[in-house]
Amino acid sequence: MTETLEQTVPPRLEIRNLVRYYEGRVVVDDVSLQVQAGEVTCLLGPSGCGKSTTLRMIAGVEMQDSGEIHVDGKLICDTVFRVPPERRQIGLMFQDFALFPHLSVADNVSFGLTKGTKDEKRKRVSELLERVSMSHYIDSYPHELSGGEQQRVALARALAPRPRIMLMDEPFSGLDNRLRDGIRDETLSLLKEEDTAVVLVTHEPEEAMRMADRIALMRRGKIVQIGAPYNVYTRPADKGAVSFFSDINVLRSKVNGALAQTPFGAFLAPGVPDGTEVEIVFRPQHLKMDFDRNGQSPDPSPSTGVPVRGVVERARFLGHESLVEFRVDYGDSVLKATVPNVFLPNPGRVMWLTIRRDRCFVFPV
Repeated sequence: MTETLEQTVPPRLEIRNLVRYYEGRVVVDDVSLQVQAGEVTCLLGPSGCGKSTTLRMIAGVEMQDSGEIHVDGKLICDTVFRVPPERRQIGLMFQDFALFPHLSVADNVSFGLTKGTKDEKRKRVSELLERVSMSHYIDSYPHELSGGEQQRVALARALAPRPRIMLMDEPFSGLDNRLRDGIRDETLSLLKEEDTAVVLVTHEPEEAMRMADRIALMRRGKIVQIGAPYNVYTRPADKGAVSFFSDINVLRSKVNGALAQTPFGAFLAPGVPDGTEVEIVFRPQHLKMDFDRNGQSPDPSPSTGVPVRGVVERARFLGHESLVEFRVDYGDSVLKATVPNVFLPNPGRVMWLTIRRDRCFVFPV
């Protein structure tokens, strides 16, 4: 009997247990990650969390103190063996685009093309400039281009040698907000067409949600959660993961019999020992409001729990939604609610508040 073994394709990029120290302080702490061909993975986190240092180690411009980097199943770097950066087939894009000011657009794009005839190189350059809508600027110089146009040229230059992996460090942060969304979408489409594995560094949750197939949320040098954007947003690992994506409201309680009691009713806390302090965390869009009707509170509901009386402290219109802040009689708490469009109740207005219970997270303190 002959057995057929299923051949598994190794990840385009795999980093294993990367560690990096600066002056005795760990800045990248045991980071592991896999990225498949054609997949976009975002390293998302605040400044100083280690995401750019991780990118530089993958690129080969900085050495790890321990750990390994593999491309298509082959080791390219550990603490002994090291493939030079120029031989890793890894493209780089940075915030400042780093175009050569003395070279034309065509020469900038062809700079990394070391193989092929002059005609073959020219064909590749023309093809890429056509795809980024920059053909008519082929003989222009960087100083003659806008920021968005320079970004398109930088993308074409990075893709010209057909890298297996593209590393992008905040490449869109210098662009005008009106241009950013369109250029991000164009870039993502082109990278997908090239079947390039992409690692994008950003501190903007919206950018990560828009571009990533997977988000690796980093904090203090570690990946604290990794998954599809929907899962990272709706199933956060901890309070910090919730608050990184949006404002939050927090209620404090203690667990008794796997329940945490609050004025909004009891919240399930399965597996949490009795007496443990917990925080019930929820986003402002999940705080629901109802007008006070002569002191009559709405009836409790299984989906929203017990209504709580709130007094409006402040209301502001933010352009696409309104933010309303309430004072409630629970530990002198202020709770925030957001609603679409314009809703600006006067300070002192009494309303009844309920919470979408299926959108609440219970975390031990």
